[in-house]
Amino acid sequence: MITLIRNARVFAPDDLGVCDILIAGERILRIAKHIEGLDESPDVELINANGLYASPGFIDLHTHITGGGGEGGFQNRTPEATLTDFTKAGVTTVLGLLGTDGVTRSIENLLAKTNALRHDGLSCYMLTGAYGCPSPTLTGSVERDIVLLNPVIGAKLALSDHRGSEPSFDEFLRIACDARRGGLLSGKAGLLTIHMGDGRAMLSYLFRAAKQSDIPLKTFLPTHVARNDDLYSEAVRWIKAGGFADFSAGEDGGTAKKLAKAVEMGAEPSHITMSSDAFGSLPKFDEQGRCIGLTWDTSTILQDEFKRLVKDCGMSMDMALSFFTENAASRLGLAGLKGVIAEGADADLLLLDDELNIELVMARGRTMLRSGKPTAFDAFGR
Repeated sequence: MITLIRNARVFAPDDLGVCDILIAGERILRIAKHIEGLDESPDVELINANGLYASPGFIDLHTHITGGGGEGGFQNRTPEATLTDFTKAGVTTVLGLLGTDGVTRSIENLLAKTNALRHDGLSCYMLTGAYGCPSPTLTGSVERDIVLLNPVIGAKLALSDHRGSEPSFDEFLRIACDARRGGLLSGKAGLLTIHMGDGRAMLSYLFRAAKQSDIPLKTFLPTHVARNDDLYSEAVRWIKAGGFADFSAGEDGGTAKKLAKAVEMGAEPSHITMSSDAFGSLPKFDEQGRCIGLTWDTSTILQDEFKRLVKDCGMSMDMALSFFTENAASRLGLAGLKGVIAEGADADLLLLDDELNIELVMARGRTMLRSGKPTAFDAFGR
């Protein structure tokens, strides 16, 4: 299948101006001001993108694709994600993971769901582990899961949270070493995503690891870092010290504004990402730690935060896009292949109108949404 997108204002995420984009199969073949000689070919689908922006498809680095929750009992388990939950949000690449529940939400289930979303057309990867320590795995170790299971690119752990397991610093460092070594042996990212709670320890383990270990800082990705003011301040300091951090969209206090402020304070933009925490639980606890309410978000909040960065915070579109695209691809170890509109990259892209609403979604060259409506579905029509 060959597709030619004509006259799009291309943000790759860098602003390339108005260009044509030629797609062959799953890859972008060529980008130029004007590509001639294909308009009359019956084998070429022409898409007129006059007045539209083209951007890379969004990458969601933190999604509970098998559902989350359960803090209030079995009846509080949140639902699984569906294909159109992502495509309607402009998400073409997904990183799935477990949350508080590493018992009824298993690594086996996560692997099966990852493969299902891959079958349905998304680029989907996953993390082994969960909140607990030692980490739940499929093969017996974090390292072996990363090396032997194709979609697994790293691990997950929780710190500074009453729902976690209070790992010692040595236990934390061991999991980070396993993730790092697994990544080296398999040619993958070897990422350790760290759920950050509201506890008093905050990022102390990460700063200590930076001083006392030889593990590269790119191994660590603390997330939910804007959930309170003290943690946010530590996260800005961590990024300015060379670390990386992930902001969760929709957190109280306005995540877009906090992210923009972090950049103003000198945090390196390329070290920042934003993810949705989609389908994970958003519980409310009383003073005794009892769950008194629970809800969840979907990946559509990424689109909301992107609009806020541009429209409310006055951020340039290329920088705002980078947090959801190019920077996220680097954390996945997929720089140059994902998160960019470039020759040789995967054909994951969006067409947006002047209000930044999504008109078209393409994932690996396949149209998943057109005129704002899904055109591809899973086996159950979702």
